[in-house]
Amino acid sequence: MFARRFVSSRLGAQLARRHVLHRLDVWGVRRGSDLSDTVALLVAELAANAVTHGHVPGRQFEVRAVLCASTLAVEVSDARGERRPAPPGAVTAPEPGAESGRGLLLVESLADRWSVADRPPGGKTVRVELDLPAASGR
Repeated sequence: MFARRFVSSRLGAQLARRHVLHRLDVWGVRRGSDLSDTVALLVAELAANAVTHGHVPGRQFEVRAVLCASTLAVEVSDARGERRPAPPGAVTAPEPGAESGRGLLLVESLADRWSVADRPPGGKTVRVELDLPAASGR
């Protein structure tokens, strides 16, 4: 299991992605593999959302990753439980020309499953799961 807190800033979001990719490499998930690239996109999006929509001055966001035999799960928690995204299956595309609002569509298309849960005492956790290929070539 990997767990680490990061400063709620753009740099913190970049570091979160780098640290998760390093942990995957330690776990034997090759950098540049489809799985590694997918996780990079998912962590980048979820960390950016935590910084943009979940920021509370002086509070950090947390990233956790767990690699099991058949699943890789990544969770990003922030301090703003009242700012929840639309639930899985209810995410809609932004208006044409909008400069933001596509991130969760990316999450829905890349993750095999994702969810949002409360994180007491006032935050939320967004969890994504990726089913691992049967072959161990990761």
